[in-house]
Amino acid sequence: MTQGRNQFKSSASPQKNCTQLQVESDAADTFAIERSLLTQGLSPVAGVDEAGRGPLAGPVVAACVILPAECDYRPFRDSKLLSEKSRATLAALLQENGTVFGLGLAEADEIDAVNILQASLLAMRRAVEACSQANKDIMPACLLVDGKFAVPLPLVQQTLVRGESKSASIAAASILAKVHRDHLMTTLHEQYPCYGWLQNKGYPTKAHRQAIADHGPCPQHRRSFKGVREFSGLAGSITGQHQR
Repeated sequence: MTQGRNQFKSSASPQKNCTQLQVESDAADTFAIERSLLTQGLSPVAGVDEAGRGPLAGPVVAACVILPAECDYRPFRDSKLLSEKSRATLAALLQENGTVFGLGLAEADEIDAVNILQASLLAMRRAVEACSQANKDIMPACLLVDGKFAVPLPLVQQTLVRGESKSASIAAASILAKVHRDHLMTTLHEQYPCYGWLQNKGYPTKAHRQAIADHGPCPQHRRSFKGVREFSGLAGSITGQHQR
């Protein structure tokens, strides 16, 4: 299940109500944190991560994942360390092995409105709420969140810098978020092929930057970002679809 702006509105106030945990990780066992929390009665435990903070175009996408306690967690690693083919294989596995997950996103105009950090947290919140819906409306008892910032929800949470390398649940979330965002950018490429999103997925490659300079930005570009805002006033900015 995927949640976007039509389902949930942004709210920063719940973040101050979350409870932060301090849990030791084990580099050799990326399910050690989850296992420790489960033995303490915190169930279910979910991992949360996002993809797409750096691009000049497209949404930021987050995933929230509850891995089955008995699953083989070892294949799930940081999505950035995996090939596109491996990510697709693991994303398919996560949809077949009893994993419960939700996806959330924040669109380009939402990113411009609140900044990329707050939009990422909004996408994470939407992903958690979508995961809860997929889990018979049962919220996770604890969130393991990649990065330094907690999700704006009143839930027990542990933030983990480089969390994809410490938690299989976060790694699995990073895979689903990346695969879903890549799929969205491939679809958007069909509407705006001049930017090369099939290849660059909206990231600031030399070719993408040049395309923005040549054609101006389109509605999917993040106009608050350097590399886009300089061209936002161009008379030739693309507003329609299927532009070449």
